[in-house]
Amino acid sequence: MTKYYARDALLPTGWARDVRISVEGGNITAVQTGAEAKGAERLAGPALPGMANLHSHAFQRAMAGLTEVRAALHDDFWSWRELMYQFMERLTPEQSQAIATHLYIEMLKHGYTAVAEFHYVHDPDEMVDRHLHAAHDTGIAITLLPALYRWAGFGRKPLEPRQSRFASTVRSIIDALARLRAKQTPDVRLGVAPHSLRAVDADSLKELIGGVEPSLPIHIHAAEQTREVEECTLATGKRPVEWLLENFPVDGRWCMVHATHVQPTEMAALAASGAVAGLCPTTEANLGDGIFPLLGYRGASGRWGIGGDSHVSRDPAEELRTLEYVQRLVIRRRNLNISSVSTAVGTTLWLEAAAGGAQALGRAMGAIAPGKRADLVVLDGEQPDLASRSGDAIANALVFSGATELVRDVMVAGHWVVRERHHALDQKAAARYARAVADLVS
Repeated sequence: MTKYYARDALLPTGWARDVRISVEGGNITAVQTGAEAKGAERLAGPALPGMANLHSHAFQRAMAGLTEVRAALHDDFWSWRELMYQFMERLTPEQSQAIATHLYIEMLKHGYTAVAEFHYVHDPDEMVDRHLHAAHDTGIAITLLPALYRWAGFGRKPLEPRQSRFASTVRSIIDALARLRAKQTPDVRLGVAPHSLRAVDADSLKELIGGVEPSLPIHIHAAEQTREVEECTLATGKRPVEWLLENFPVDGRWCMVHATHVQPTEMAALAASGAVAGLCPTTEANLGDGIFPLLGYRGASGRWGIGGDSHVSRDPAEELRTLEYVQRLVIRRRNLNISSVSTAVGTTLWLEAAAGGAQALGRAMGAIAPGKRADLVVLDGEQPDLASRSGDAIANALVFSGATELVRDVMVAGHWVVRERHHALDQKAAARYARAVADLVS
């Protein structure tokens, strides 16, 4: 057993002083407040629970900054998607692994300790294994979600030629899960991802969910864009989230990714289901998707988490800051998302996103508490924006100061994977990533 001492630590009940954290077998076995540092490794700064990134398309990291030139008269998600197709068509397994490895290191260095990889580039088959290799090499925990992708649009519209690498069937997904099951470790979990209602018909969705273990996480894109909502309403008579809630036993293992355009009745029903709303604020802003009604959803006790999606940001603090700011712009008030645990927005957002992300990934993580995985994010206690702060002021500085490099050390399942802002593969991974991007854009 190893013991750690933190002068300040964010616990499920809020910030505490003089915290001793006991770790054994990759898990937290005890947490004591008001403790002495003697006999424990003293952490270099405040400690927070590791964050789960609940929605990742790793290969899109290499596109960041490449699509910020108007590609169409009406530039939106759908025109961006055409550029993504062009990029993806050239992607090799080696490049995919190089991109994912670099990305996962970036995630770790900002405080993500686990990722849900929503994997839909199935051709060739080894593409999925490349993400497992990247996760293993970097030390991040991964929940791998092979995606069912059958159609190009509602009404079972056949896939377009440029979507051929996405093609999958219920049988191929179940077979992939069976093969990947042998690769499971404490740091590798599996789930399933019916891509969206436009890409998966009702019969296939029912067959898929009935054909996998009832404990597996289920992630699905839903109601990200208004056009998708309109097409779904025309095809089914219902809005996407509404249709899913009425036709499937949506519960706590489901993650509705985005759920941007939900009406109040859908929002309340989604919250009551126990599912997680998977919010990707910087990607949703980058694509012009819209704004999720977080304040009302939280008021209905809805669970939520954050994801990097296209990875225009790899920083959970930036995701949380963007999430709060867009709510302020809509409502025209400040400091909106607080809780009974804390009136500080930074503390509230980190705790809730960490808990919701843990649920979406099917992992016992997201809190510094006994029985949870030993995932710790240690901030730099000597950094000027943190040096004189304690309690809620720490989380508020992390999320809202705009300072960079506040994260100093990161632990995943009891193992330090980032020390003094460095990862063992920093240079090699960056060089391989740079070569992959150069080849892709040449």
